[in-house]
Amino acid sequence: MALVIKMLSAVCLVLLPLLVSHNVDAAAVISIDLGSEWMKIGIVSPGVPMEIVLNKESKRKTPAVVAFRDDVRTFGEDAVTVGVRFPKNSYKYLLDLLGKPYDHPLVQSYKDIFPYYEIVPTDRGTPEFVHDDETRYTPEELVGQLLAKAKDFAEISHGQPITECVITIPGYFNQAERRAMKEAASLAGLNVLQLINDYTAIAINYGIFRRKEINETAWYALFFDMGAVSTKAALVEYKTVKIKEKGYVETVPQLQVIGVGYDRTLGGLEMTLRLREHLIKAWEANGGGDVRASPRAMEKLLREAERLKIVLSANTEHYAQIESLLDDKDFKHLVSRVELEALCADLWPRVSGVIQRAIAAASGSGTGARLIVAGGASRVPAVQEALRSAAGLELSRSINADEAATLGAVYRAASLATGYKVAALNVRDAVVLPIQVVFTRHVDGNDRLIKRTLFGPMNPYPQKKVITFNKHTEDFTFAVNYAELDHIPSNELKNIGTLNLTQVSLSGVSDTLAKNTGDNIEHKGIKAHFNLDDSGILNLANVEFVAEKTVTDEEGADDSTLSKIGSTISKLFGSDAETPEKLGEEPEEKPQAPLKNDTVKSNETASDKNATDSESKPKPKVVVLKEPIKTDEIILNVQPLSPEEFKTSKAKITKLNNIDKKRIERETALNNLEAFVVDVQMKVDMEEYAECGTPELIEEIKKICSETSEWLYDDGYDAPTEKFEEKLNMLKEKTNSIFYKHWEHRERPDAVAAIQKLLNSSQEFLKMAKNFTKEANSDKDVFTEIEITMLDVKIEETKIWLEEALKEQNALKKNEDVKLTIDSLREKISSLDREVKYLLNKMKIWKPKKPVKTESDNKTETVIEPEKTENQEEKPDAQEKPVVEAEAEKVIGEETAEKDTGGEETEIPQIGDGNNEGEHSEL
Repeated sequence: MALVIKMLSAVCLVLLPLLVSHNVDAAAVISIDLGSEWMKIGIVSPGVPMEIVLNKESKRKTPAVVAFRDDVRTFGEDAVTVGVRFPKNSYKYLLDLLGKPYDHPLVQSYKDIFPYYEIVPTDRGTPEFVHDDETRYTPEELVGQLLAKAKDFAEISHGQPITECVITIPGYFNQAERRAMKEAASLAGLNVLQLINDYTAIAINYGIFRRKEINETAWYALFFDMGAVSTKAALVEYKTVKIKEKGYVETVPQLQVIGVGYDRTLGGLEMTLRLREHLIKAWEANGGGDVRASPRAMEKLLREAERLKIVLSANTEHYAQIESLLDDKDFKHLVSRVELEALCADLWPRVSGVIQRAIAAASGSGTGARLIVAGGASRVPAVQEALRSAAGLELSRSINADEAATLGAVYRAASLATGYKVAALNVRDAVVLPIQVVFTRHVDGNDRLIKRTLFGPMNPYPQKKVITFNKHTEDFTFAVNYAELDHIPSNELKNIGTLNLTQVSLSGVSDTLAKNTGDNIEHKGIKAHFNLDDSGILNLANVEFVAEKTVTDEEGADDSTLSKIGSTISKLFGSDAETPEKLGEEPEEKPQAPLKNDTVKSNETASDKNATDSESKPKPKVVVLKEPIKTDEIILNVQPLSPEEFKTSKAKITKLNNIDKKRIERETALNNLEAFVVDVQMKVDMEEYAECGTPELIEEIKKICSETSEWLYDDGYDAPTEKFEEKLNMLKEKTNSIFYKHWEHRERPDAVAAIQKLLNSSQEFLKMAKNFTKEANSDKDVFTEIEITMLDVKIEETKIWLEEALKEQNALKKNEDVKLTIDSLREKISSLDREVKYLLNKMKIWKPKKPVKTESDNKTETVIEPEKTENQEEKPDAQEKPVVEAEAEKVIGEETAEKDTGGEETEIPQIGDGNNEGEHSEL
């Protein structure tokens, strides 16, 4: 996988931090591929182009499970372990509970699959888990905790705070489900840059490897993704397009989703459940007892069925084995792959149905598409065979089936975040659930129901749309609903939930029209601006009344400022690369009488009149008038969290986080104390440590360690964090002097050898340098006599100091205070090294003097020109410099001077570099 990541950075030239003054320290961003069963995290940070975040077990994926037991909250593998013994306390497969009412079919199916959970409706009609008499958790709160843990993994792994992310979601998620996921992310303290459809993230990962293959000729890829609970297929088109985003037109590669098919209940879990039922029947056939009445036994069977399903993907048969399944009875049963395929015989045709719907949605496009497979459940042999039959293509395994969505999403996160620059890849997703506007209009004494489609099936997004109401003169109401869903299978329609999204009431319409009425004013209607953003969430941006006023140059002067302001405000909602599409009611019809259209002349008449009177009257101009309309929007499906509910949920999660933080601090303090006690007990029994302390001190330390160990094994485990830290600090104070002296004695030989080596090389350099003085050689006067003398004095002083210090130190016992310290040796090395480097650098930049002839008073004389600096253009004599440098290299090389002769780069260990002996560094 590391090779794949390196290839990704090389092929795509991706993720170079922008060296912008206000953003030199670019913040890390993550992607979270939150599935029903597993959770994977990708990260981009300065210096780390793209990689998968490892959890605390150093694994690349984590079970999407959270558990509570004895006031301890656990995640991942730990939570799964809790769930085996206490299934009710471990919450999993939460994704399909987001954004749904309590009576939703998928919620009721969840209750049937996991009967040991107590689920009740909340005040806003959504499901809620009853954990105990005092505690309840909503799906948003539990998913929020999983997202927060993903954030925590990334922060621990890279040591940076994380605030921004891209989260993958199933492409079939409706508006309520998408809003619920963003609410869960907000509870986790994350700012969602985008909710990206999982198949789109996979398509990004596939496309960035093949940017060189993308050109003006479109080619296609069909992505099939079977996960734990659902199956999706997406037909994607790759080609280059011209866009204008930075003020100029450029050609960039683009991927566009053109066909989508899905099945919300076809996944690996369904196969596992059927296999579990098969095992239950085998158990009951052998008189094993009523296993269904035991949640713990049912959970064991579910885990074993999942394991067995995975094994049978590679083997023709395997034994299911469970120890103490029920009443201390073991269970063992042989299952073959043929039996598993027979149990799921009705599922395989549904695989081809997903593929066919994706191809049909593309309306004939996608010829010659490549079939790319992702998702863990797609490894089942029967699924692969059904795929080959449905698509008529061989399966391609050119992507990582588990991590493709994660890496595609983190690439998208880097492109959206500030501080990173990525290779351009334009992404256009497709609408799965079409949206329309529904309103009534009074026609011929009757109310007529009008429907206008905003976003049809497979319309690309993000996109803006504008719908114009040009027949309404009074306050009115319109609704936003899902449009015709003929392309959705009947069994999937019930999973969408209510088709009504929002109801929008407009007020002040008649007053606004009255204020903007006149012979020279033409009403253009009331325009509602909609935006389907990157996350696929529909927003009503604003509603405004628009009119055009025809004025002369003099009359328009007063309105020009208002016109400019109105135009600017309008552009705020249409400044993207996408031009808002305008949807009118019935543009061919003229506004009714109250709009005074009878006083407005036709375009032809006005044009003729202007032509006739052009010489005598000022030229008219058109000023656009805009005025906002007050709106009241009511959500008709699942209500979002109110500010009070959000605050309550946030406080609940914060409390859990604080409990975890205190627990981790206490466990860390306890572990540190235990480890230090064991380490000290082992070392004080070693002669090399014992001789660094007095016998009395050694005995005192042994006594303290023994007492601390007894205290820990008796009742110390219940002590608070502060008590552990207090005992650890006391023990460190007693042992620091011993560890310090031991370290000094251990490291001293290497430090002495380093300074002696520097002295030898410095003396050789001094002998050579004496030949490069004016007195010794007038042509090579590199050094002055004072410089030579200073180096000579420094060498002698250092030599004498070392001899005396070694003599004094050797006369001391190891448990006495250290006289010749590593710090003092380092200081002497650094001082002598500076002297040598100064002369060496002077030699490197020295240039011989060159004779220059000048004429003065008709006489020729030779003038010695001063040596040029290194920055001057004239080059030194090519024959002189190498000779001097060659002499220097014989004595002391640049590498030796920098590495072996001391200074800050001398390889002498710092205090505390030892294994566990570094506690003295606090001194």
